[in-house]
Amino acid sequence: MTKPFHFILLALAAVIPVAHAAVSVVDDAGNRITLQQPAQRIISMSPHVTELLFAAGGGERIVGAMNFSNYPDAAKRIPLVGSNSQIDMERAVALKPDLLIVWQSGNTARQLEQLRKLGVPVFFSEPRRLDDVATSLTRLGQLLGTDAVARKAAADYRAQIAALAARHSKRPTVRVFYQIWDKPVYTLSGDHMVSDAIRLCGGENIFAGLKVKAPSVSIEAVMQANPEAIVGDEPHGPDDAGITIWKPFSTMTAVGRGNLFTLDSELLTRSGPRLPQGVAQLCERLETARKRRPSKGM
Repeated sequence: MTKPFHFILLALAAVIPVAHAAVSVVDDAGNRITLQQPAQRIISMSPHVTELLFAAGGGERIVGAMNFSNYPDAAKRIPLVGSNSQIDMERAVALKPDLLIVWQSGNTARQLEQLRKLGVPVFFSEPRRLDDVATSLTRLGQLLGTDAVARKAAADYRAQIAALAARHSKRPTVRVFYQIWDKPVYTLSGDHMVSDAIRLCGGENIFAGLKVKAPSVSIEAVMQANPEAIVGDEPHGPDDAGITIWKPFSTMTAVGRGNLFTLDSELLTRSGPRLPQGVAQLCERLETARKRRPSKGM
């Protein structure tokens, strides 16, 4: 007996590969990126991009990465194609990527020009606000064809950020100086995600108004602004003075109250899915600063 025609079609569908529809998204530079099928061989040009790709379900498709791509542990086994100052173009070409994801402000103009010559689609990643991490996850999920995984990661991230905002954003304002380097002194302006995190924690970045994203500031300028809290990275070695450079300036409010705080800056300055952990650390530090305010009766 001849099988019904629709059973034959079902059998054929089981063995014939399904053609993927083209995917198209807009990157953080406003460019539309279109792929004829989900990306399979990706070079990640920034540590934060590497973390985003793993969270979006595409870690196994990263064939090359930049230095400092150290999270999760599987990222340490990805071949490196260069550093923030130099790219091994021969290695990049040999990896035969079908998608490059670059850091708009972290990769040099020379590097970007080199990468464009590969003729491979380029996605610019530049999250500037906390919610940009979630939208980055969902867009990368589209490019990877892992939408369900990426949407869940974005939803989990947003839930964590929302919980922190509900707990801290309405607390009394703490004026904050965020230091990223001490020789010379560098900070971050309102154009960086850290400033958004400070705001979520009920803080105010004293240099949010500067136009440069990572400006150098003088010690005198910090003293004049007189922040209530100074926050910086944990020391990386005996020669790393970090925020201890401020200890001699006892007339500053932050120094006088003992509000010189360190945290794991990688969690806060790297625009990836671990940001809620960094924001939680920052909010805890600012809450400590509030508790150290002198009582009104004194």
